[in-house]
Amino acid sequence: MKNKKSKKELRVEKREQAMIEGILEGSPEGIGVVVIRLDCGCRKMAAVSSDGDPASKIIMYRDQAQSICDKCQDDNGSYMRVTESFIHWVDPVPSAEKQKEINTKVLGSSTSH
Repeated sequence: MKNKKSKKELRVEKREQAMIEGILEGSPEGIGVVVIRLDCGCRKMAAVSSDGDPASKIIMYRDQAQSICDKCQDDNGSYMRVTESFIHWVDPVPSAEKQKEINTKVLGSSTSH
């Protein structure tokens, strides 16, 4: 159920916006930024290209902190601890079909087999 909600309702938080703008500024080929929120409060972000390939290095940070938490330092923000993930698109936003294609390539499919 959370996955269905996330496709429509997840939005960038104000404190994430400045980081996204900085990532995009250094990544001219970026058409969006992947935002991954972890259960510890740390975040992972990276720009994504129109092919769904990385357009920047992965930035990992924690709000109001000098560095990421000890858990993330140990496991590099394991995907097992992801609570939310989505792509924040830049205008002009790609077509719905292209968004779906890139989402699947970058974040994987939300269906279980």
